[in-house]
Amino acid sequence: MVETITKIQRYEIYKESGVEWLGEIPEHWELKRLKYVFTILKRISGELGHDVLSITQSGIKIKDIDSGSGQLSMDYSKYQLVFQGDFAMNHMDLLTGYVDLSKYDGVISPDYRVFNILDTNCDKDYLLILLQLGYQSKVFYAHGQGVSMLGRWRFPAENFNNFIFPIPPLTEQIKIAQFLDDKTTKIEDAIAINEQQISLLKERKQILIHKAVTRGLDDSVTLKDSGVEWIGEIPEHWEVKRFKFLCDITTGSKNTQDKVENGLYPFYVRSQIPEKINTYTFDGEAILTAGDGAGVGKVFHYLNEKFDFHQRVYKFSNFRNIEGKLLFYYLRSNFHSIALNGEAKSTVDSLRLPLIQNFMVTIPPKREQIEIINRIETASQKIETAIGLKQQEIEKLKEYKSSLINGVVTGKVKVC
Repeated sequence: MVETITKIQRYEIYKESGVEWLGEIPEHWELKRLKYVFTILKRISGELGHDVLSITQSGIKIKDIDSGSGQLSMDYSKYQLVFQGDFAMNHMDLLTGYVDLSKYDGVISPDYRVFNILDTNCDKDYLLILLQLGYQSKVFYAHGQGVSMLGRWRFPAENFNNFIFPIPPLTEQIKIAQFLDDKTTKIEDAIAINEQQISLLKERKQILIHKAVTRGLDDSVTLKDSGVEWIGEIPEHWEVKRFKFLCDITTGSKNTQDKVENGLYPFYVRSQIPEKINTYTFDGEAILTAGDGAGVGKVFHYLNEKFDFHQRVYKFSNFRNIEGKLLFYYLRSNFHSIALNGEAKSTVDSLRLPLIQNFMVTIPPKREQIEIINRIETASQKIETAIGLKQQEIEKLKEYKSSLINGVVTGKVKVC
């Protein structure tokens, strides 16, 4: 965890701001409506040939207009000019939109808001922190208009102009911006380290499973050529069989529209998250996988219960010579990278029956299968626990960052 402020410094004297989201502010700070801080700009390009910019949660980016249907035919001459150092805000979407300082010259949607500093006693970096806080903490949300259920919740110009910001003296604004830049950079670095460690743990888990299901647990065992190029060598007492000899393969009979909210049974469609339904067509041990769509070769479910499934979902059941759970781990580890790789992958994401039937599977003796399953589950649980702790640390860092920013820019924490 990055260093935190062990003792919160506060200003000597506070006053009531009269603004609900601010509460008390330091006595020497001012309150200003944004119409006295910014000037809204509307500079229509009138010609083509500019870089087209877009606003995302990670900043203002140059848009690739050569990709996507109809992009090249759009008339960007009606877009607004944006220059380096201008503020640009997606004020049409207070739910997922954002605001940033542009690092580029270009044009941006005429629906966005472009503005710059009017008050020379204000620092851009300090104001940007406040503007981004308005999105991140949903401060602007209470002043929006539209239909939030449809994802349309905008920040009208009148509401923007009359919104109130706390304004410390300029020297203090600069000090606050520098302090927060230093602290948030350290927090983001710590988050990045945790995210990298999570990626390494997930990779370690994948390697562990792949090795266990294709080579077993004993590194000293004598190996033999499996006869399958991508499998390579396997323990000499193992077999290799085609998938079609290991289980029954069927597809479901339901469509997505058959789902029932709060239904009695799981309804497996082509995504990782199942729906609900009031019927079941199978009760027992099975593996399910998507037959087409983005989930092909990636979405696998192992279950032993009553359930129903989509007509484009394959069910593998009635396992022979192999434990169902071991086959599940084997498929999840190998199927997408091998069966759907290169020439075997069709132009659309679909899974043909012959491809499944002829997929080669390594078969250890029965007792060894149980040992492999147990080792995989024990090791996986330890890794998942470690991942969970890392994810908790990331959440704590994010909460600390948000709390720190809020406390400093509203004057609850004094920057020394």
